[in-house]
Amino acid sequence: MTYLISCPGCGDRGVDDYRYGGSVLKRPGYNDDPELWDSYFYLRVNRAGMEKEWWYHRMGCKQWFIAERDSTTNQVHVTYWPGENK
Repeated sequence: MTYLISCPGCGDRGVDDYRYGGSVLKRPGYNDDPELWDSYFYLRVNRAGMEKEWWYHRMGCKQWFIAERDSTTNQVHVTYWPGENK
């Protein structure tokens, strides 16, 4: 079974065209406590259900976008460019 992801610029493509970039998280500030940075990089919560994630279209437009994916089914419900409110 091939999963499809719809790039906001290029449309539907197989998941192999993309690179996963991790969950969309708020980054700590430049001068924030090193423990906050440690948590940001290494102490991630692995939730079941809907997640906002970064994806890179490496075989297409070469742009980063956000996908909302259900981690229990791998179904991507919506994709959009960063800065768009969905």
